[in-house]
Amino acid sequence: MPQQRRSDERVVLVDEAGRSLGTADKATVHGADTPLHLGFSCYVFDERGALLLTRRADGKATFGGVWTNSFCGHPAPAEALADAVRRRAGDELGLALSVVDVVLPAFRYRAEMSGIVENELCPVVLARVAVRPLLDPDPAEVSACEWVDWHDVLADVSAGRRTVSPWCAEQLPLLTALGADPASWASGDRDLLPAAIRPLA
Repeated sequence: MPQQRRSDERVVLVDEAGRSLGTADKATVHGADTPLHLGFSCYVFDERGALLLTRRADGKATFGGVWTNSFCGHPAPAEALADAVRRRAGDELGLALSVVDVVLPAFRYRAEMSGIVENELCPVVLARVAVRPLLDPDPAEVSACEWVDWHDVLADVSAGRRTVSPWCAEQLPLLTALGADPASWASGDRDLLPAAIRPLA
């Protein structure tokens, strides 16, 4: 079962250079004027090269009910990025990852829905599972999951047959530029990670 969600989670606030400015309560940080903070976005592939897509729970404060990449999250203060990714995979999906690798270390985005803003320095991470597992999603976070061939994801989003979150829509062409086959994607330059998390990478 996913671990019980903590009520005291903190996110790391950062300046434009990615340097830490302190922390804020995760439960209250998102609003109409959300400060820039650290996040991450993860794409999980199975042994066949299919991507795990998830539909965000309808009750989430931002982009509820929207299909997106496998999962997203926020590194806790002093938490290594890979540790944060593995923690979130377990909490949100009951998922154990065999590989975690940063592929887009400098990604940043800002998006708004219903007056709530997402504003993140958000490294993009590739993860793998050795065998496609049985998932145990937290219903407060995820309402549906689907394994989809990578090339079908790209084709469906490009043709408008599938709508995804704005950050996922921005990330897909950047990931495609890394190579046609996700198995061939090279690790990103760790020096391009936000300064607040770079020493922990």
